Amino acid sequence: MANTTTSNPVMIKTSSGGIWQGDNPLSYAFPLLIIQTLLVLFTSRSLTLLLKPLRQPKVIAEILGGILLGPSAIGRNQNFVKWIFPSWSTPILESVASIGLLFFLFLVGVELDLSSIRRSGRKAFTIALAGISLPFIFSVGVTVLIRQAIKGQEKVGFAQCLAFMGVSFSITAFPVLARILAELKLLTTHVGETAIAAAAFNDIAAWILLAFAEALSEGNEGHSNNNKTLSLVPIWVLVSGVVFVAFMMLAVRPLMSWVSKKYSSKQQKSMDEVYILLTLGGVMASGFMTDLIGIHSIFGAFIFGLTIPEGSVFAGRLIERIEDFVTGLLLPLYFASSGLKTDVTKIRGVESWALLVLVITTSCVGKILGTFVVAMLCMIPARDSIVLGVLMNTKGLVELIVLNIGKEKKVLTDEMFAILVMMALVTTFMTTPTIMAIYKSKSPPDISTRTQSSPNLKVTKEKKTQMRILACIHGPASLPSLFNLMNLLNHSPIKLYIMHLVELTDRSSSIMMVRRSRKNGFPLVSRLCRRGPTLHEYPNQTAAACEAYSLVHSQVTVRHTTAVSGLSSMHEDILHVAQAKRVSMIILPFMEVSGNGWGGVNQRVLKTAPCSVGMFVDRSFDLRSECNDQLHVAPATNSSNASEPTTTISSRMKKVCVLFCGGPDDRQALELAGRMAHHEHVIVTVMRCYHEHDHERYSCTISIVNEDKPEKELDEAALNELKRRKSAEVELTEKVVDNDIIETVRSIVNNMEYDLVIVGKGHFPLNQTFVDDQAELGPIGGALTSAQHEIACSVLVVQHHAAPLLLPNEDGIVMV
Repeated sequence: MANTTTSNPVMIKTSSGGIWQGDNPLSYAFPLLIIQTLLVLFTSRSLTLLLKPLRQPKVIAEILGGILLGPSAIGRNQNFVKWIFPSWSTPILESVASIGLLFFLFLVGVELDLSSIRRSGRKAFTIALAGISLPFIFSVGVTVLIRQAIKGQEKVGFAQCLAFMGVSFSITAFPVLARILAELKLLTTHVGETAIAAAAFNDIAAWILLAFAEALSEGNEGHSNNNKTLSLVPIWVLVSGVVFVAFMMLAVRPLMSWVSKKYSSKQQKSMDEVYILLTLGGVMASGFMTDLIGIHSIFGAFIFGLTIPEGSVFAGRLIERIEDFVTGLLLPLYFASSGLKTDVTKIRGVESWALLVLVITTSCVGKILGTFVVAMLCMIPARDSIVLGVLMNTKGLVELIVLNIGKEKKVLTDEMFAILVMMALVTTFMTTPTIMAIYKSKSPPDISTRTQSSPNLKVTKEKKTQMRILACIHGPASLPSLFNLMNLLNHSPIKLYIMHLVELTDRSSSIMMVRRSRKNGFPLVSRLCRRGPTLHEYPNQTAAACEAYSLVHSQVTVRHTTAVSGLSSMHEDILHVAQAKRVSMIILPFMEVSGNGWGGVNQRVLKTAPCSVGMFVDRSFDLRSECNDQLHVAPATNSSNASEPTTTISSRMKKVCVLFCGGPDDRQALELAGRMAHHEHVIVTVMRCYHEHDHERYSCTISIVNEDKPEKELDEAALNELKRRKSAEVELTEKVVDNDIIETVRSIVNNMEYDLVIVGKGHFPLNQTFVDDQAELGPIGGALTSAQHEIACSVLVVQHHAAPLLLPNEDGIVMV
C-alpha cells in the first residue's frame, strides 16, 4: 500500500476526506461508485417506465440504459466520462457488477427445475434442438463473411469466432421469455408450455456451448507459452470443466440435499444462518474454481445453483434473502458496464449497417424457421408454430454474458461486439409486438362488457342443481375461511374453481411461480411444510389443501389454478376463467390494507364481470367456529405429524344474518341465504330494514330502479318465496331505522354476534357518503368493515348480475 507510483494515485484510495478538506469525492473509488450506481438505477428505471406501455421486458430498458450512458450517447461527452466514468473506475464497477452477476446466475441455477426438463418430453426437446442447430449452421456463413468484412476480425481463429457467433445466434433467454409469456397471457396455453419447456432445454445447451466456446478461446489471448502447450489448453479446460460438473452433481448435490432437509426440519434453529452463509460461501468458492480452470466464474455459480434441491424450503429462503439486492441493485450495474463497452458509432458506413441487417436477419430466420418446421412436424398448428419460433428468438442476459466474454477474450472486436448487442436488442424488442400482431385476428372473446344472459343457465339436465363458483385467493392462509363459506352452500353439488392470484413483479420468485402454474388441475403436490409458507411453497400448500377438502366433501368438486399477472391486467385472467367455466358467482378477497393495488383489481372485476360477484371480508371465519365435518387446514406445528392437513369437527351452530333493504343485490343475497338455510348447523336471520314516515314504510335504500313498482313487487316476492320454502330454517325480522342507516345497521350486527353478515352492494343510502378506499364493498359493506367501526364477524358483499344463481327448489327446478 505504501507504493503509490502509479499513473493515477487516487485510484487506490477508497474514500475522501470531505469537501471541507478540499477533496473531490468523484476522485475516490467508493463515492464515485455510489454516484455511478444511482445514475444507472435512475436511467434504467426511467426507461422501464417509458417502455412499459409497449410491454417490453425490463432487460430491454437496462441494456438501453447502459448504451445511453456509454460512448454511443452521453459518454461521448469527455467531461462526463472524466468525472463519472473515468477509465480507472472501470475495474471497480465491473468487479461489483460481476458479484451481482455471480449470485444472479446462482439464482437461475436454483430455479432451474431439472426434473421438469426431463418430464417435458420429446416434442420440447426436438423443438429446442432445431432452434439451436439451424442458427448455429447459419452462423458458419456469417462468420466467414464477417472475418473478411470487419477489420481486425480476421486475426481471430475461425473456430473461436464461430463458437461465439454460433452461441449468440442460438441462445434463448429463459427468464425474459417467461415474463413475456406472462404479460401476453400465453403462459398456460399449449404454446406457452411448449416454449417454456424448450427454453429450459435451450438454457442448459447454452451453458454447455458457452463453456465450449470459452475453452476454445483460451488459446487466443497470446499467453507466453509454446504453441504445443497452447494447442492443449482447450482440451484441458474442457476436461477440467467436465470433472468439475461431475464432482458437483455426484458429491456436492447430495450434501446440499442434506443441508436442505436439516434446514427444513427446524431441529436446530440456531444453525439456520450457518447453512445460509455456508451456501453463499459455496457460490463464491465455485466461481473461483471455474475461473481457476479457465471458464468464467459464473459457470461455477450456475452449477452450484443446480445442486440446491428445487422447490425446497431452503431454496425459497435463499432466493428471498438475496434476490432483491442482486436483481434490483447489482445486476443493473452489469448491464451498465456492458453498455459502456458498446459503441454504436463503430457501426459506420453502408457495409457495416448491411452487416448488422444481415446478422439480425440470419439470426431471426435461423431460429424462427428451425422452430417452425419442427413444430409443424410435431402437429402444432401453423400460427402457433410461428409464434413458437418468435418466442424462441428472444435474447437477454445470457446473450450479453457471451458477448462480454468474447470481448474479454479478444475474440470479438469493438465493431462486432456492437453489432451483436444491437442484434440482441432488436430480436428481443420485436418479440412482443410480433406475437400481438400474429394473434390480433385470434384475440379472445371480449369480456369487457356485461352480457344479459348468465352462462350458468346453459346447463344439462343432469347438472341442474350444480352451482359453479370461481373463488380467488392470495395464498393458502385464505383457504380455511373459504372452505367454511363453501360448507354453508354445500346443500347440492358445487363445482369450485380456486384461482391463486400472484402479482407478476420483477422478482425472480415470480418466475418460479410462473413455471409451477398449470393450465388445469393441480401443480405438483407435496406435503405441507412445517412452518408458515413462503411464496415458493404456495402452489404446493394450496393444491394439497384443495385435494384434501375435495376428498372430505364429495359434493364439492375442486379445481385449482394459478394466475400470474400484473395487477393492471389481473382482472382479465379472472374474467376469462369465469366466462370459460361458465360460473354463476365470483368470490373475491377483500384486502384491508389500503394502497396495495388489489382494490383496483376488485373494482375492475365488479365493473365487467359476466356473473354475480361476492366480496368476502374474512374476519377469521374459520377460527370462530367450524361446521360439522369441516376440513380445517391450519399452519402446522412442531409435532411429528404437523406436515399433514388436520380435520376439526364442531357442531356449534353458525349464525348468518342477511341485511335486506331491497333491490337486486339484496335479492341476490337472499338467494344465497336460502341455500345456506339448508345446512343443519346454520341459523339464518333475515333483517328487513325500513324507513317509517307518516305510518307508512319505505325502502331504506335508493337505487336506480328501487322506487319502481316492479322492483318492490320483486322484493316482496323474493321474501314470500323464502318464507314459503324455508319457514322452519329462516328467522325473518323487521327493523325500522332512522336517518342514520349505517350506524343502525352496525349496532344490529354488533349486538347479535353473528358469524357472517351478507349484504347487497349497489345501493346508495339516504344521507350517506361513499367510502373511496372501500369502493368495492359499497356504502353499507364499507361501513361494516371500516377500521373506525370494525365489527368482529366476516362480511360477504354481493353484487347482482342480470341472471340469478342456480338455486334448486323443492321440485329440483332451477329458479330463473
